[in-house]
Amino acid sequence: MGWLDDETGLGKCAANYVPLTPLSHLNRAARVFPDRTALVYGATRRTYAEYRDRVTRLASALSKAGVRPGQVVATLLPNIPAQAEAHFAVPATGAVLNTINIRLDVHTVAYIFEHARAHIVLVDTQFLALAEAACANMEGGAPRIIEVADAQAGHPASGEFTEYEDFLATGDSDFDWVMPEDEWESIALNYTSGTTGHPKGVVVHHRGAYLSTLSQVVSWRMVMHPVYLTIVPLFHCNGWCHTWMMPLLGGTLVCCRQIDAPSIYNAIADEGVTHFGGAPIVLNTLINAPDSERRSFDHIVEVFTAGAPPPAATLAAIEPLGFNVTQVYGLTETYGPGTECLWQESWDGSEGDDRASLKARTGIPMPFMEDTTVLDPGTLEQIPMDSEAQGEIMFRGNGVMKGYYRNPEATAECFRGGWFHTGDIAIQHPDGYLKIVDRSKDVIISGGENVSSVEVEDVLMRHSAISLCAVVAKPDEKWGEVPCAFVELKPGAETTEADIIAFARARLAGFKTPKAVVFGELPKTSTGKIQKFELRKRLQPA
Repeated sequence: MGWLDDETGLGKCAANYVPLTPLSHLNRAARVFPDRTALVYGATRRTYAEYRDRVTRLASALSKAGVRPGQVVATLLPNIPAQAEAHFAVPATGAVLNTINIRLDVHTVAYIFEHARAHIVLVDTQFLALAEAACANMEGGAPRIIEVADAQAGHPASGEFTEYEDFLATGDSDFDWVMPEDEWESIALNYTSGTTGHPKGVVVHHRGAYLSTLSQVVSWRMVMHPVYLTIVPLFHCNGWCHTWMMPLLGGTLVCCRQIDAPSIYNAIADEGVTHFGGAPIVLNTLINAPDSERRSFDHIVEVFTAGAPPPAATLAAIEPLGFNVTQVYGLTETYGPGTECLWQESWDGSEGDDRASLKARTGIPMPFMEDTTVLDPGTLEQIPMDSEAQGEIMFRGNGVMKGYYRNPEATAECFRGGWFHTGDIAIQHPDGYLKIVDRSKDVIISGGENVSSVEVEDVLMRHSAISLCAVVAKPDEKWGEVPCAFVELKPGAETTEADIIAFARARLAGFKTPKAVVFGELPKTSTGKIQKFELRKRLQPA
């Protein structure tokens, strides 16, 4: 087993063992880089010394407000400094961070508040109405709202709740952080829409988050003092762990609230951004931006792209603009990126479509994953690596979640056979690189957001004129995919596409709302099951 004959006196102690946690990165950075710029947002600039002090005071304020280890603190925030501070401050109290998607509908937010048993929620002023409505929809006790105003973005404090800066003022700068006693302790709880109507709570631990921060530094070929632009929402897999990663290298986190071409180009030109991550839609935004929205810059920007397989044409068009794109793939359950399309020296001579096709591969395991491969979902045997056989992508290693919160059945099912089952279908090339060919269970990936077709169908079936419906992904130049609804009407019933879309929009988040409606009989099997693959065929370009 790898043990010496006599291990007497060789046990763990405070001198030779400390539980792994990304909190250590910020503690170290405040000592090593106290005067370096840690965070930028508009006119706001904070050094590492100031950053850690604010994190400490927030942790203290949360503790004084009754937050205890193991409890949940939620956020409804865009990519602003308070969201970054919460990533360190909440676990520094021993509590668990739950960053909530600001684009969700009221009922889903209410479900998350209730299921997570959130104690406190930090809410951007722009999303106060969402938070208040969600609290009103809860059956149990609602979380206390702390308002985070953002005057420079046009969202001054409402005066209805304790404001974030006032809350911070109640905290002490000498508060002792509650560091994990066991690296398996939970650091974050992230809800993912997945393939069901109710989102599942993905629980991740300090160890995995720490190892992800080290792994991505290697995969991204990072050197000291990178300048990272927060395009990936910090409510998505904790921003792929990048906020926890920046202090490791004394890097600068540039917060980006408004994700558009001018904001990105300005950040690159003015702040010297060296890295960012984003879905392919972000790349298309930069490619299609008019000259009036572009800025020149004199360095190569390294980009991680994920959320949906990027078209080869997109990869070919973005590189000449000064961006080197690496495709990564993962899920909330894998702390964000779990595979990378690592460039091989043997590919150096490739150009044009050949080069773009190589870059469009989903890739190989990142360093913190023990293994990622494509298996037969029934037998769990390795599929032939012949670029044709299809199977399910599966992960194993330290970069896999603890499980689904308060859902042991779903946890056991997704870990069946000692692998994490992603539900994503792929081929594998002879060199081991895998490539996604489809998303199983009809998940629609719209602008990097997961949309459950089951959830949308459930809403549409409440329409008085609809007898039967099915929702599938429709290719879209801007968003990659958008929901498209196929509906059969009840005999004698009449309605319009606009009416159905409006009906859904009143009950769903905007990105989940169908963008098109097709009327007619749905194709079915002999047992009455709707053949969604036939519907998807109808939507493919001729």
